[in-house]
Amino acid sequence: MRPASLPPLLLTLVCACQREGVAFTTSTSTSTSGPATTNDTELSSSSVTTTGADPSTSSSATSTTDPSTSAPATSASTFDVGSDKDLGDGTPVGCKGKIDFLFVISRAGVMYEIQSNLIEAFPKFIETIESKFDDFDYHIMVVAADDDWGHTYCTDDCPALDCKIAEPCCPFTMKDQEFCCPAPDYPCEYLDLVTKCDNTIGAGSVFPAGNSASNKPCPIDGGRRYMIKGQKDLSETFSCAAQIGVEGANRMGDALTAAMTYTINNPGGCNEGFLRKDALLMVTLVNPGGDDYSQGGPEYWYTAVVAAKWGDPSSVVMLNIGNILCPATDFTCELTKKFPYHALGDGAAKDYGPDFEKATTLVQEACSAFVPQ
Repeated sequence: MRPASLPPLLLTLVCACQREGVAFTTSTSTSTSGPATTNDTELSSSSVTTTGADPSTSSSATSTTDPSTSAPATSASTFDVGSDKDLGDGTPVGCKGKIDFLFVISRAGVMYEIQSNLIEAFPKFIETIESKFDDFDYHIMVVAADDDWGHTYCTDDCPALDCKIAEPCCPFTMKDQEFCCPAPDYPCEYLDLVTKCDNTIGAGSVFPAGNSASNKPCPIDGGRRYMIKGQKDLSETFSCAAQIGVEGANRMGDALTAAMTYTINNPGGCNEGFLRKDALLMVTLVNPGGDDYSQGGPEYWYTAVVAAKWGDPSSVVMLNIGNILCPATDFTCELTKKFPYHALGDGAAKDYGPDFEKATTLVQEACSAFVPQ
């Protein structure tokens, strides 16, 4: 059973809670009217329609209002990704050397090849962070684009892994599948470690499970759902948390907006302490191109991110690894282009390391303009 969407997210105070009963498809929406929604948010008819354009020269200027302060936040011109630059002594005055890295990754079945390339890129991502931001105080968190932990058919009742379909040990009836739980390393012995936060959209990934997932608890220091500087075996731990598998949904917008809510970041929330007022935010979206079934649309998601950053879109650096052509139906790409500091990566590339490294060069420009709250 797929989880059903909650009522529309309130931008200033929304608990990212478990959802039940949402239908899922592995195909990307091709409708020009936008993704299916369950609220009254209307998408703008002025969606970005650039195809094959130079991402460094394409932008969508947007003005919004931070609902918590009523202060207008207007986006600036898009900066060219340009070439790699040294970040100096690593302690820019603007962002005080603090960066929150957020990775939002789709779990759709069509992500199989993308995830394989992503796994290869994980060490390069960490190498870039550790080399470029060695003197920075950073947080790193991975969020899956759904709220359905584990494998669809094994989460609640985990039979022996050698149990086959139609045998008495299997409570399910499925076609084209030999084993009841098709993930041979599914963590049946660790089911007692699954918490409410593991089934909460927007919560940090600490125990990925399902097809092609890590299928084990990830050893994040301090019991947090994100890593901080000084994390033991950072590259290995990040790879564990980010290998979220291909047994889920592609609700990129829902996951991002949920991760931005005050409730999930405040004391007692799943991601307590991740999002900091005085830190720059770098978001990396990894998806097959587009979004399926998230509430609202690009403007709605953009407003949620800007509100979480106190009305300042220039305090966010966005990287979208997906469809490099950025068609009009790709609302995840459109969201990315709304921010003044953004870069587009090619999901079809074999190596995502260069795209991530180029995007991090925008951090220097963003830090110089960032005014901490």
